[in-house]
Amino acid sequence: MALATFVNVVQNGSFTKAAAAMRSHKAQLSRTLAALERELGVKLLERTTRRITLTSVGQEVFNQALGILSGVEDIRQTAQSQTGTPRGVLRITTSPEFGLGGLNRWISAYAEKYPEVRIEVDLTARQVDLRYEGVDVYLQLGPAEESDLALVRKLGEISYGLYASPQYLQKNGTPEDGDQVSKHRLLMASGRGQKSGWRLVTLSRELRVADQARLKSNTSAMLRDAALQGLGIALLPNVMVKDDVARGALKRVLSAWSAPKEPVHAIVPKGRESAPKVQAFLALAQEMAPA
Repeated sequence: MALATFVNVVQNGSFTKAAAAMRSHKAQLSRTLAALERELGVKLLERTTRRITLTSVGQEVFNQALGILSGVEDIRQTAQSQTGTPRGVLRITTSPEFGLGGLNRWISAYAEKYPEVRIEVDLTARQVDLRYEGVDVYLQLGPAEESDLALVRKLGEISYGLYASPQYLQKNGTPEDGDQVSKHRLLMASGRGQKSGWRLVTLSRELRVADQARLKSNTSAMLRDAALQGLGIALLPNVMVKDDVARGALKRVLSAWSAPKEPVHAIVPKGRESAPKVQAFLALAQEMAPA
């Protein structure tokens, strides 16, 4: 319990956030951590009114604690695999981009189908160490390399299209060909690893649209909101805007043109793939993922 409290405080960055995640109280977590420090005879955290940081020995204890808790979780997974019934806590990690754009439908369907499983979702842009962080499933948008430490499974592909609000199109006109796109106000993605501009394709043509965005963001969620507000044309995951199109809030522009599809992979640490809760999630995600 004490090690789990320590790890949760560090991972959440504060006692307040850790208490909310653990459904406990800040004072209780503080007392538990203080007792752990007394038992070990070392100071694990430096506390200020604004943040907490690990001491040098605290960092070592944290790394070892991750391994211990991961081992305990592996034992629990082994025991649960004998029952065949999904239960326990399913921990999913993915990028904010995919978490805000395509994951909600899977989570809702999974929660409805498997009520005995509690779900924890961590949206992060940082590099995740699957060996030590207790992650059951890491969802990666884009290519994924095979590893001796994890199972890699392709779930599906995300397709993209150009979208704008009816108000924007009424005011600025609707492009009738790909060559006219660059004359409009464009809402483009940004961020590390993001290529400049757009690459659009049809069955017989390819078009490069230069980076001349009116607005740039590192999440499709913000670009979607900007498109809804009539700020311009955005390249968005089709699954994200399905409901917006159905209610008439967004319209597909140049439906023959799209960006190349992007694969979605599930990466599962070795030893966790046999757990019923993980198998059930992978099966459901693969069934629901766009082909």
